[in-house]
Amino acid sequence: MRKLLIAAAALSLAVPAAAALKAGQRAPDFTAPGAMAGKPFTVNLKAALKKGPVVLYFFPAAFTEGCNAEAHAFAEALPDFQKAGASVIGMTAGNIDKLEAFSAEKCAGKFAVAAASPEIVKAYDVQLTRPDGTATKITSRTSYVIAPDGKVLFVHSDMSPAGHIRLSLEAVQKYRAAHKH
Repeated sequence: MRKLLIAAAALSLAVPAAAALKAGQRAPDFTAPGAMAGKPFTVNLKAALKKGPVVLYFFPAAFTEGCNAEAHAFAEALPDFQKAGASVIGMTAGNIDKLEAFSAEKCAGKFAVAAASPEIVKAYDVQLTRPDGTATKITSRTSYVIAPDGKVLFVHSDMSPAGHIRLSLEAVQKYRAAHKH
């Protein structure tokens, strides 16, 4: 319990760096270990993009209040993302040993979550820093919507999980409307 309180206090003091990737930039490809529905799963961005747009959302740590709420909300909204042709991938550098349980419980087994390596964290500029600028070992709460061609369509970086699902879905729906055949 004490560790959880310390982690919560650290999160409340930490601030996300401004997302380095902007709309129009190419999203770095990656392959990362993860889990889906409680089972080990390898996540590859290039493969996911072959199926349509990808919502890649970074979250600080599994089984924390905001991350639980965000994962649950993405799971609830997954049919809307799928209707718009998109898939969802969650990613974190925090307590990656808990991803199998998190994927089954909080993601309701509906989408993959993956372990962000230091290289992925750097490439997507999602390192959470303290107010004094020192780095933490967890990722910021940042959502990217990535088009099938690998270009970033939308970025939302905010430690509150509140707008991530709605804003990401709106970006996917706008993309779909512009690319109907």
